[in-house]
Amino acid sequence: MQLSGKTALVTGGTDGIGAQLIRQLRDKGVTVITSGRNPERCAATRADGFEVIEADLGTPQGVAALIAAVAGRTIDILVNNAGTSADHDFRNQDLPDLPTADAGIFLNLNAPIHLITALMPTLRSRPEAMIVNVTSGLAIAPRAGGPVYCATKAALRSYTQALRRQLRGSNIHVLEALPPVVETKMTAGRDNRKMPAAECARQFVAAMERNADEANVGLVKLLQVVHSISPKLARSVLIRF
Repeated sequence: MQLSGKTALVTGGTDGIGAQLIRQLRDKGVTVITSGRNPERCAATRADGFEVIEADLGTPQGVAALIAAVAGRTIDILVNNAGTSADHDFRNQDLPDLPTADAGIFLNLNAPIHLITALMPTLRSRPEAMIVNVTSGLAIAPRAGGPVYCATKAALRSYTQALRRQLRGSNIHVLEALPPVVETKMTAGRDNRKMPAAECARQFVAAMERNADEANVGLVKLLQVVHSISPKLARSVLIRF
């Protein structure tokens, strides 16, 4: 895709990978609209010259507010980047916070589906359009410590693959971006080797420019190779974590 001159809606652009992504897209000549739920981070992103819509996409009301805010706007690219790792682990003694888990499920899975549905008419109207769904390497093989997160990302991966088939031959290209563990607030405290968010975003943008079906970033490339040879081996490696 030729990015210059396009308008993109990028969810979760006030922090982490999204914060790097909106800046790199702007550098490519893209007009960026983004969303966030933290007032301070939203204000800081606005101060950097971005249009920011404050909305909690972990709730139906937040998704509806974002859809209403962009109604009638010309949008060429939708990037469903916002996500959370809110989870539970029954190996610990405390019972999980189910409302928090429910909000995580809505944010990671329901919100992208709602946004795609709402924006489909405007995307169809553009000469060239793109949907980017950010999943995870854990959509391929889960880890024991993140059952809810892994389940939502696996579900979004499945949805993305089916959506790509539906839109085959149309003006809308569907890209799945699969990051590894990235250096963000969400992964703070983990001992894993982490990729800088700026490099992850750079690889996303490169995949958009070449109309790739998947952006397998960092160690996810190796995971894909292992999974193609032996899905059982890939699962056995990651499930321990």
